[in-house]
Amino acid sequence: MKLFVFGYGFSGKALHNRLAPKGWTLSASLRPGADPARLTDAGVTPVPLGDPAALEAALSEANAILLTAPPGADGCPALPALVPALARARAFPDWIGYLSTTGVYGDRGGRWVFEDSRLAAQSVEGARRVGAERDWLEVGRGMGLTVTVHRLPGIYGLGRSAFDRLREGRARRVGAPGQIFSRIHVDDLAAELEASIARPRPGGIYNVCDDEPAPNSEVVAFAAGLLGMAPPPETALDLDALSPQARRFYAETKRVSNARAKAELGWRPLYPSYREGLTAILAAGG
Repeated sequence: MKLFVFGYGFSGKALHNRLAPKGWTLSASLRPGADPARLTDAGVTPVPLGDPAALEAALSEANAILLTAPPGADGCPALPALVPALARARAFPDWIGYLSTTGVYGDRGGRWVFEDSRLAAQSVEGARRVGAERDWLEVGRGMGLTVTVHRLPGIYGLGRSAFDRLREGRARRVGAPGQIFSRIHVDDLAAELEASIARPRPGGIYNVCDDEPAPNSEVVAFAAGLLGMAPPPETALDLDALSPQARRFYAETKRVSNARAKAELGWRPLYPSYREGLTAILAAGG
């Protein structure tokens, strides 16, 4: 079985680590001028986007395709790179998964959102994700391909968690009454993607998050306690003093339901809250 990843990174690596022991091989897109060693050293076959024959061959052999690259002003970069190549190769993978964001829902004042909730993105980035989702779902319908969408909150895991921010002195605890956020451990994301590959449904859309939305200040305080550190002092929310990325983060609050992924895919998060996830990361040396 073969997986092709457009935009190999944190999420693609986690899925690779999960599938490789089961006999899957992985290839991934390589941008012009990029060093292929980053991929080959990870056991991934690089596929230059500037080599149409290599790209078409990789797509024709792929059983599953994962799309992780964020959209820009011109939309999802995978669309112009892959759709013509899929058509030329007459490739029909069993599954195409597009990684989106729960930012497509916008701010819901702490209320629950579900996959059929109205999309009301408030940021440019969220609006671009709405467009990219629409474009890929239309490609699926038009070409008869099984395209699925996976909406993600903040992703954390080994090497990318509150521990790293605390050790580097970058962690902040912002007091924002009523602000609640969902999150997902990267290994739970990989498990959900594997479950979707095993049960492909054209047009399937899934929220991928843990079971317990929580304030970010609570997460940082728990991580500090595990490290035996005093948590950073809590400061009052001041949107104007935050970076643009942090401002977008704190401008929205919602609870994200993962009920559909559980019911339809039989998936359950191994780390149902940040407590189990952070405890496991620390035990693994993170």
